[in-house]
Amino acid sequence: MPLGTWFKAGTSAAALVLAMAGAATAAPAPAPAPAGESSAARAAAVTLRYDDSRAGGWEAAIAAGVASWNANVSNVHLVEAAPGTVAEIAIVATTGWPQATLGPVRPGRQVRVELGSQAVDQGYDKTRIAAHELGHSLGLPDTKPGPCSQLMSGSSAGTACTNATPNATERSRVQSAYAGGIAALVPADGRILIDAP
Repeated sequence: MPLGTWFKAGTSAAALVLAMAGAATAAPAPAPAPAGESSAARAAAVTLRYDDSRAGGWEAAIAAGVASWNANVSNVHLVEAAPGTVAEIAIVATTGWPQATLGPVRPGRQVRVELGSQAVDQGYDKTRIAAHELGHSLGLPDTKPGPCSQLMSGSSAGTACTNATPNATERSRVQSAYAGGIAALVPADGRILIDAP
């Protein structure tokens, strides 16, 4: 084999090795899977960050709403955004009625959740409100009127309803919306859904 051919083959092989080494070191290590969940399932989930730094007084309700979604769906995982990073779900406290942008939100895009104190003043449960509004961000519309067992029935279930857990249909719709990872996501609807009765 001529020397020029050996030189070309060696240069190409070295470039390939360097490219593969760079790709291997550029990716961050995956987060450990929660108990009972395989690391493969966790790796396939779409991770969405939320920022509740402007939702004073709602932190516990938001944490409980996030925990409810994370415990009930596996194709999407909600995590609190690190300070200074852009989050897909911006959560703010307001004095009006709760409202949110209808998703499903994609990584790198942004939707807004407004947790309104007017609903709390009228007796609605804060955790249910937070979980319901997060449901909008994940692509679920309202199902009003509806029973307390439907998280997305919102205010139509009445002030005595404290259910913050999505039912089987709601879980299935979110699972479907995020099935196949990021590539399968359709753009967010973009409508603002106001949850006043």
